[in-house]
Amino acid sequence: MAHWLIKEEPTHYSFADLVSDGRTRWDGVHNPLALRHLRAMRKGDTAIYYHTGDERACVGIVRVATDPRPDPSDRRGSFLVDVDRCELSRAR
Repeated sequence: MAHWLIKEEPTHYSFADLVSDGRTRWDGVHNPLALRHLRAMRKGDTAIYYHTGDERACVGIVRVATDPRPDPSDRRGSFLVDVDRCELSRAR
């Protein structure tokens, strides 16, 4: 299982938004290196959710919920995955 970093401006879509929604689509990636990493994600992988901008902080953990697939709404040839807020269990 791989581990990833997902970056987002909190004013665009914050981790609190994901907690509220439960699941979101991760799309809109066009940077060639970031797109290569997105295409390598697999269902079940985990990612650290990082707030960019003024906050600059790791704020949560998400689980990749789907394998990558082409984004049908993006003519530039991007891909997307769905991510879920990760529920962590405490070790006993």
